[in-house]
Amino acid sequence: WPVIAFTPVISGVESTVDIQNASDGSGRLFLVRQNGKIQIFKNGILLPTPLLDVATHIQPGGEQGLLGLAFPPNFSVAKCFYIYYCRKGDGATVLSRFRMGSNPDVALPQSEEILLITPKPQSNHNGGQLAFGPDSFLYISIGDGGGSGDPQRNSQNLTNRLGKILRIDVNNTSPGLPYAIPASNPFATSATNSREILCWGLRNPWRFSFDSLTGDLYIGDVGEQRREEINF
Repeated sequence: WPVIAFTPVISGVESTVDIQNASDGSGRLFLVRQNGKIQIFKNGILLPTPLLDVATHIQPGGEQGLLGLAFPPNFSVAKCFYIYYCRKGDGATVLSRFRMGSNPDVALPQSEEILLITPKPQSNHNGGQLAFGPDSFLYISIGDGGGSGDPQRNSQNLTNRLGKILRIDVNNTSPGLPYAIPASNPFATSATNSREILCWGLRNPWRFSFDSLTGDLYIGDVGEQRREEINF
């Protein structure tokens, strides 16, 4: 087997749960920290000022905190991005949009636009992955609400968003919503099921990613005592 050597390049970034690239040609890496900060690694240096600090918004500790970040495919033009966090006080998961200011390395902290709030019965199983798919829609993973063995059977309950991967169109709106429901969502026209649902029957889809060649979706679903899952 070949020998693999690891070289440290960044230190002092405990509880980093995700790393993203805005694909804007800048080469910057954005480090998502559970404590509410998004820090920038630029030209080999960790910038002292974060892109965004939402520490006052979040419920920290355990599986909670700031969990996800996604830049839209047209970030260079749109000048906005999306984050996912557990709300301070009740732990509900929040999807929100922030705008960039004149400084390309600092967002406008007062620009938050909340798009989606999902109440949760317990503190664990929050999901947290955000990603734009090859269809330019935003995909959001949400855990089953917590507890051992999904005691409330949320994963198979299509009237709520827990234990699901959602898909929304953030470039348009629907009546009463700050986003649109893609017409190809399974329950796009349902009067009873959550129309945002794309995949269900999941426990805690902590991370997922798209195959860059085929567009196929791979989901890492956290197991309990006997097995973990990778869903396709």
